[in-house]
Amino acid sequence: MSFFKKIFSSEKKETLDKGLEKSKSSFFGKLSKAVAGKSKVDDEVLDNLEEVLVTSDVGVNTTLKVIERIEERVAKDKYLGTDELNQILREEIAGLLSETNSGEDTEFTIPEGKKPYVMMVVGVNGVGKTTTIGKLASQFKKQGLNVVLGAADTFRAAAIDQLQVWADRVDVPIVKQSMGSDPASVAFDTLKSAVASDADVVIIDTAGRLHNKVNLMNELTKVKRVMQKVVDDAPHDVLLVLDGSTGQNAFEQAKQFTAATEVTSLAVTKLDGTAKGGVVIGISDQFQIPVKYIGVGEGIDDLQVFNKYEFVDSFFK
Repeated sequence: MSFFKKIFSSEKKETLDKGLEKSKSSFFGKLSKAVAGKSKVDDEVLDNLEEVLVTSDVGVNTTLKVIERIEERVAKDKYLGTDELNQILREEIAGLLSETNSGEDTEFTIPEGKKPYVMMVVGVNGVGKTTTIGKLASQFKKQGLNVVLGAADTFRAAAIDQLQVWADRVDVPIVKQSMGSDPASVAFDTLKSAVASDADVVIIDTAGRLHNKVNLMNELTKVKRVMQKVVDDAPHDVLLVLDGSTGQNAFEQAKQFTAATEVTSLAVTKLDGTAKGGVVIGISDQFQIPVKYIGVGEGIDDLQVFNKYEFVDSFFK
């Protein structure tokens, strides 16, 4: 399969390799135990492999799909050596992910003909939501785009302050009100300001409360409705930020948020500090919502566009 051709620059690829180092070494440690003493892929190896994938946070449903694909290859090829398993895994997981129409991008881009392009960012507190917004603003600005931030997480004073720090750092304008203000009012003001200043991209931060889904749903629906008074098809993207280091909990959050609001894309953060990078494979496959961005380090440039081929290549290298 010709999935793997060089797409990223060597510097970007190096950052990705380094960011997935813990996940990779944990996975291969488990994999080598799974095939120890075996020369060919048999039922026992497949059972062990299933366990390796599940405990690497790939998720049960995605794991079963991968195992099924490998079983088909074993049946077809009659003999598969365990030394080939790594390459087969790499190919089958890339093949599986290629069936979703996400993870094809290599650069931070926005669609043509949407100006301003409005992103609404959702996610529970602590997942790296505000940091992701700051890093996105930096990347879009590097592309020569004018960015405006909206501090509509008025539930926490710290969220407004944190977004202000990022706005100052990246040198982009921010629209904010005091803590406890109506989030929809902040979103409305942000879009008004963006239209008046001919901005290209608007990124709206929202509150991360999930303990009451009905309130969250009502609030996000109201924010959307009010934004549409200024830009009739806003938001163009509802980006859910998930903390990759929480593994299966990230799946749960994705489930909860997709039930509360229409999520159109995902960002998975904090992959560099964890051995749970397999969660990206599972989430990408299970939710059929594109994983657009991944966080593979703390630096301002360590938020990357998710490219499934580069990701799988780094993971199984």
